[in-house]
Amino acid sequence: MKIFFTLIIATGLATTCIAQDFAKAIATAKTAYGAGKLEDAHFALQQAMQEVDLTIGKEVLLLLPSKIDILETVSKDDNVSSNIGFVGATIHRAYGKTGRKADISIISNSPLVAMINTTLNTPMLGGMLSGGNIKTVKIQGYKAQLEKQPGSTSDKNSYQLQIPIGSALITFKVDDCTDTEILQFADTIPLLKIAKLID
Repeated sequence: MKIFFTLIIATGLATTCIAQDFAKAIATAKTAYGAGKLEDAHFALQQAMQEVDLTIGKEVLLLLPSKIDILETVSKDDNVSSNIGFVGATIHRAYGKTGRKADISIISNSPLVAMINTTLNTPMLGGMLSGGNIKTVKIQGYKAQLEKQPGSTSDKNSYQLQIPIGSALITFKVDDCTDTEILQFADTIPLLKIAKLID
């Protein structure tokens, strides 16, 4: 019970700090704009947007499954960081401490989305470039790119699933599995709820 209350207090303090940073950045932007320092105003607004992106990223992290099949979350690897040079955030969660592993990464405003959408909308092009290791699938109504990759042994495969949602890219990887299994596991990711937050 103590851990639960400590977690609530820590979350509250983090939210307060982010809100203070956001308010400070907005105040700086207003002051700079009023003084005609447009470059400073622009920079301060970017800082404010980073705070918003980090807050959204933390909300998305809470939506991700705590378990994929029998693989538990590696909580120490949970991470939300701002995208350097871009607006948006990167959200990461790992599953499985030993043996088989899985991994979810979400990048908002990903520069790769346009390229993947081109492949998804021109399946023949994707097939030619991949040597038959990439195919287009649908997950919860979203088109996605499924790529077969080498597994831990010659008779095992790993898979990577990339799902563009608006300008965000969700990448889901699972070691030593079948294409059917990764699609079943992907169905446990609440894509519609995530889309409402990041798109």
